[in-house]
Amino acid sequence: MTARSLFTPPEPLAARLRPATLDEFVGQRHLLDGGKPLGDAIRRGDVGSSIFWGPPGTGKTTLARLIATTASRHFVAFSAVSDGVPRVREIIRESEGRLTVGTGTILFVDEIHRFNRGQQDAFLPAVERGVVTLIGATTENPSFALNAALLSRARVWVLEALATEDLATVIRRALTDRDRGLGAMQLAMPEAAVTLLSTIADGDARRVLTVLEAAAAHVGAGGTITPEVVTATLARRVPPFDKSGEQHYDLISALHKAVRGSDPQGALYWLARILRGGEDPRYIARRLVRMASEDIGLADPSALGQVIAARDAWEFLGSPEGELALAQATVYLATAPKSNRAYTGWKAAMAAATEHPAAPVPLHLRNASTTLLKELGYGEDYRYAHDDPAAFVPQEYLPDALRGTTFYAPGAFGHERRIADRMAWWASRSEGNDEDGTEAEEGEPSAS
Repeated sequence: MTARSLFTPPEPLAARLRPATLDEFVGQRHLLDGGKPLGDAIRRGDVGSSIFWGPPGTGKTTLARLIATTASRHFVAFSAVSDGVPRVREIIRESEGRLTVGTGTILFVDEIHRFNRGQQDAFLPAVERGVVTLIGATTENPSFALNAALLSRARVWVLEALATEDLATVIRRALTDRDRGLGAMQLAMPEAAVTLLSTIADGDARRVLTVLEAAAAHVGAGGTITPEVVTATLARRVPPFDKSGEQHYDLISALHKAVRGSDPQGALYWLARILRGGEDPRYIARRLVRMASEDIGLADPSALGQVIAARDAWEFLGSPEGELALAQATVYLATAPKSNRAYTGWKAAMAAATEHPAAPVPLHLRNASTTLLKELGYGEDYRYAHDDPAAFVPQEYLPDALRGTTFYAPGAFGHERRIADRMAWWASRSEGNDEDGTEAEEGEPSAS
């Protein structure tokens, strides 16, 4: 056996500095401070089955280990990425054996969302019988990722990304701890570098310690970790994004709401975040088309054309050049006058069609394509709009059951002001219409 094969690499800094007690734990004060349910339950040693939901590097695994230590239970770590249902059954058998000698088991399942809903059922019998206390960790919204049966048997705790001051505490602890940290290297790190690293780590303590360890190796014992060293060590920040998970829906929701709220600054930022995260620009274009119809509508009829043109421009140019066209369309939508009247009118019409699915077409609107149909009154009394100089003659176009219903009422902004004027003029002609069908007044509405 060679000397190389005997060498065991040291644990990463993030593993060495894992808090050994609840007092050492940094962050999550909304859960762990005195008087908070989770913190008090851990101190009493009676935490039940739980799901820890939060971003990476926020302490999910550490909390599970602290629960096991405080409650004097055996800790079994399990990864939904590398292990499967047979291993779950094996762990449950071993846990049943421990129970016979009075020792409980904490079964920690990292990335529990990687198990499909059927596989998640494998935990249920053991959780119900108290054979194991299940602690699941997930970065995905449990409402989407876990089945209802499992959620009903476990309490969900939401962990937050660590604040910059919490990450700064982690950095200083790592620099001064001689036993588990980097204290023996006697490194210097100016406050500007501490602030930079705690800011660009995006609330992830594991990322902070990984970058710090690499920076320490770069400058060596007695060296100084400057902001420039931090930047070079981190290389490129990768924005958190999951094309099928909660980040996907949250970011596109933020973009849509910034556009609806007429904020081009927010809209551009969220668009950039989504594109940097690797979203398909075609999907973004589809959502922009939806916004153009749902939130701008006829207040600016050009909005839909702008987005379709941007989509075609991206198809023609590809990324990254074509992304500018999507940005232009986004700014156009955000700064356009807003109206959801066409959208709400369409929803109301769909509801009416559902409620009255068989309302007969009025005879005067029916197609009189044969002699028999004409004899039955089809098309009778229909008045051809273009026979009127203003191309408008009052008549009913809804079935009797919906007579007088208003689905679309124009708003007061943008192009819809002109539509409102036109519809008001039509209404005045309808109200002033003589019984013999002649109009009481003529004239076009103003274009203002």
